[in-house]
Amino acid sequence: MDSKPVPRQHRPSDAAPGTLATWSALLVVYVVWGSTYLGIRVVVRYIPPLLGMGTRFFVAGLLLLVVLAVRYGPGVLRVPPRRALAAGAVGVLLLTGGNGAVAVAEQAVPSGLAALLVSAIPLWLVCLRLLGGDRPRLATVGGTLLGFAGIAVLALPGSQPAGTAWWGVATIIGGSLSWACGSFGSQRLPVPSQPFVAATYEMLAAGAVLLVAGAAAGEGGQVHLSAIPAQAWLALAYLVVFGSLAAFSAYVWLLGNAPLSLTATYAYVNPVVAVVLGALILAEPVTGPMLAGGLIVVAGVALVVSVERPGRPPRPPRAGRQRLARPDPRPAPEGVSLTGWRERLGRAPGTDVQGTRSLVRPLTRAGAARAARRADRAGRGRPSARGIRRSPPR
Repeated sequence: MDSKPVPRQHRPSDAAPGTLATWSALLVVYVVWGSTYLGIRVVVRYIPPLLGMGTRFFVAGLLLLVVLAVRYGPGVLRVPPRRALAAGAVGVLLLTGGNGAVAVAEQAVPSGLAALLVSAIPLWLVCLRLLGGDRPRLATVGGTLLGFAGIAVLALPGSQPAGTAWWGVATIIGGSLSWACGSFGSQRLPVPSQPFVAATYEMLAAGAVLLVAGAAAGEGGQVHLSAIPAQAWLALAYLVVFGSLAAFSAYVWLLGNAPLSLTATYAYVNPVVAVVLGALILAEPVTGPMLAGGLIVVAGVALVVSVERPGRPPRPPRAGRQRLARPDPRPAPEGVSLTGWRERLGRAPGTDVQGTRSLVRPLTRAGAARAARRADRAGRGRPSARGIRRSPPR
């Protein structure tokens, strides 16, 4: 559950990706965020979940704070209190209620199953949009219903591997809803505009809340540093450095340099990576109903993501058909308003030269001569250089 909402000031470019940097960043997001479920599963075997995740996010927030202060100066971290509080609230929903719930549940739920349940976050976001008065497309609603059908298959008794606790499944579903609420709120609350600054406050707030919650739950008495093996420390360090810093940096870079339709594919690639890694490294069993439910969820999420991606920008007009307005042949004299001058020229206010071609058009040399002869016969003066007759002197 390391997906992040799309920051408002970062929008994907319309250029098609294809560079080595783009695909390298996408691979980092795929593999690293897909492997965080495996890392959490290893950590919670030896470290209490709340204290473990609290340490992860608090240390990651401190590291990000130092990096920002060194690179951009301490001033980049100064934000109004209301923005800091908004970021803290979002961080508690995303990381405390989201990742914290996953860590607690993975004590009794395989990492692959946890990832499949978490992949329903885009479906919860559609539900929140409906509650907010939005009207998603029919295909989006269909994909949401399909995805929740897959969640129902995964939650049915007997669908999970042996030893899976029902309360763990319920906790992950609740954590996914918390993450969706945080993502939904991050687009509506006045969080800091710089995504890394916002992430710093989110991680620090979530880490502090998790540490306090762990201490209140009595997890401190369960920690025996000498009994924690090296693999648990390495897994925790991996979550801090790669899961919370490197992958998030790659994700933010993708938001500004790759189409959102490509970047959003992590939502249904991560659970596949998590299932494969859990089976290969931890020998987690994969049941038939779990595979079927997971495929249904991934299909529903893929449908929602593909339908909800931004549409293509309108094509520019083909060369030769675009009609550009020519400059006004006679600028308004000093002291005369532009509207009044256009009325004198016989044009309605707001019309351009292209809209009045019958009134204002350049004349050929022969045409100008004929117009001059007609003007002489009429006794009303000579035509102007642009073929507009002047009024006789008064």
